[in-house]
Formats: sequence, C-alpha cells, structure tokens
Amino acid sequence: MRTLILLAAVLASPAIAQPADLKAAHAMIAADYDTTIAEVIELTEIPAPPFRETARGQRMAEKFKALGLVDVHVDAVGNVIGTRPGKDRAAKALMVAAHLDTVFPPDVAIKVRRDGDTLHAPGIGDTTVTLAALLAFNRAMNAAKFTPARDIIFVANVGEEGQGDLRGVRHIFGASPMKPRIGDFISFDGSNVARIVNGGVGSRRYRVAFKGPGGHSYGAFGIVNPMAAMAGAVQGLYRIIPPSDVKTTFAASTIAGGTSVNSIPNLILAEFDMRSASTTNLKALEAQFLKIVEDSVAAENAARDTRYGKISAVPELIGDRPAGTTPANDPLVQTAARILTAGGYDAQLMPSSTDSNIPISLGIPAITLGAGGGGFRAHALDEYVNIERTAFVKGLTTAFDIVVAAAAIKR
Repeated sequence: MRTLILLAAVLASPAIAQPADLKAAHAMIAADYDTTIAEVIELTEIPAPPFRETARGQRMAEKFKALGLVDVHVDAVGNVIGTRPGKDRAAKALMVAAHLDTVFPPDVAIKVRRDGDTLHAPGIGDTTVTLAALLAFNRAMNAAKFTPARDIIFVANVGEEGQGDLRGVRHIFGASPMKPRIGDFISFDGSNVARIVNGGVGSRRYRVAFKGPGGHSYGAFGIVNPMAAMAGAVQGLYRIIPPSDVKTTFAASTIAGGTSVNSIPNLILAEFDMRSASTTNLKALEAQFLKIVEDSVAAENAARDTRYGKISAVPELIGDRPAGTTPANDPLVQTAARILTAGGYDAQLMPSSTDSNIPISLGIPAITLGAGGGGFRAHALDEYVNIERTAFVKGLTTAFDIVVAAAAIKR
C-alpha cells in the first residue's frame, strides 16, 4: 500500500521550477567534495553533547556568514539561523535544518578516523554530515548564482536528541517570531538518502522517582524497598502486548539511585520511553504505564513492612514529541519522491522521530531526508559514514535538487 501511495504521489507531482544553471551547481558540489569532507571532519570534532552545542553552533554561524547568508544570528535557545533571500520576500519561506547536537556526553572523546572511503566517529552520521551538507548547498547556490523563488532559511538547530526533546525546533515553532514566516520545513538527519520521513513518531518519556524510608540492609530487613517497586513496574510494562495496527514501542531505559551495597535505598530513579506514530496508541500505552507504576507501589506496600514509611512514586514527564503525518500527496512529499525516483533511489515513505515532528503536528508540511553516501551504527561509538566519492556526491546532489525544487513550491 505504501508503495502504491508513493507511486501515485510521484505520478501526480506537478512540474517544479528549476534554476537556470543546475549544471553549475552540480559541478560545484562535485568539485567541492574535498572541502565538504574536511568540514564533516572539522564539525564532528567540535564537541556538541546534549545542551552544550555552543562551540559547534558558533562555527556554523561563522560559516553561514562567510557564505553570504543574511541575518545570520543565534536565537534565544542556541539555534544558528541564516537566510538566503528569495525573489518573493513576502512569500512563506522554506526552512532547511540539521541538528547540532549528538547523543554522546562530554566525556566521550570525538576524533574522526578515516579508513579509505569510510569516516568513523561518534555522531558523524547523526548528524554532522548533514551540517556540512547545508554548507555545500550554499556554495553550490553561490556558484550557480541561484536566487530561490522564496526565502530559504537555513538552521543548525540545538536539542534534537534525547532529553533535548526537539527544543530547538520547538522554540522556532513556538516562542520565536519566525514561525509565521515558514511555509515548508525540511530536516536533514543522517545519510540514508532514499528515506522520506513524512510521519512523526510521537513519544512520551518519564523519569519516575520511587521513594521509600531506606535503612540498613540487615538491621532493617523486611521493610519496603523502592527497588522492588521499580522492578515491579518494569515487569508490568513488559507484560503489555503492544497494538499491531501501528508500531508502538516501550523501553525501560536507565536506572540510578541507592546509597551503598549494604543499604536499602530510599530513592531509585528510572527512565522509560514510549513511542508510536498513533496518538491514540501512545495515549493508551501511557495510561497503562502510569497505572502499572501505581499498582507496583501498592503491591510493595502490601508485601512488606511499612513501619518506617511507605513507598511512593513520582512520575515526571521529561519528553513529549507529538505525532502526525504530512500527507503523501502534499507537494513537498511529491517533490522529494519524484527527484529521488529520478535519481535511481528506491524512495520510501516512513515514520520516525525527528525535528519534523513539531511542524508536522502543527499542520505545516515537513519531511526529514538524508544527505551523503550512507551511514551506519547511529548513536554507537563505532558510528561511521560512507564517503566514496561517486555515492557521496550523488547523494549530496540529489538532496540539493530537492531543496531547490522545494523552494519553488507555491503555497
């Protein structure tokens, strides 16, 4: 069914205006290969752990200014923003973004290792390769003397990963005065050029504080233990049979707390992740989970001695990504599908959890794409990307063509 929908979208795709000299732009992307690879390496080696993206952002701001983007600035939350003015400055703009942050904490050393046609480093594919792509797009546009039909707003945004909870794009489409200017949104995230993410996988993430009186492991043996309540909650979660209509997932993710090996803890912190592209499924799963936490606390209080106090649990929502879909027949999706198919890629529509979740949930057409020659092992220490020249240049050129065509869409 998905293939039929995608084929229908491609066949129905309207003719999209192209710049006068695509050849010059394509030639620049090919000639620019070594510069782009050097920027992938440079940017990857500037640490950007969660909530600490400033140094990488400053370097992107410098590069945006050097490329001639106008109104280059860093907003209130750290997003780096620059605009390529279009012919119709009053038209709603196309926003093109890639996120600055990685999942890796500050103590992870980041040094790129090149092995032939492969670059290895944590965070290189997710997603400094696409930050470099934004720069390559602008050099190609400069070489082609390309002025888009409407403004293209380029963004290197903060807070896509983990507990960043999409805070950069959330700010743009929330508190920022920029929101009314945006007509379409493309996020570049990763190197899988063939995928078109038009569905936002929503998530609800909780940190649950299981609390109790605590005590000596021998002297107070028999009293209630928050560790036991936490374990009951994890077991209860994993007894849930997820719905089969839309993929719906859950995970018990992290645990912390305790005083010492010979103490009954007074606090255990556990984090949980729940996801689905179905808002209905996600709400139902969340309700089940919260009931399980409540029941696990009650079970522990009933099972052991409460003379020093009872177990309690305080669930704290630490992540909330909205779900939604940009329809397959939207011009933005059609444009990406048409260009990918023409380039020989097996274009596939799919849901994922990306910066596009925010505009999608607000009814603003948005997709997430890849750029480059392919990447693997995202979020792992052995993450790597393929930079074989032919594949890399083709992937970058195809992504560029989608941006150029999307800039000509009239809303």
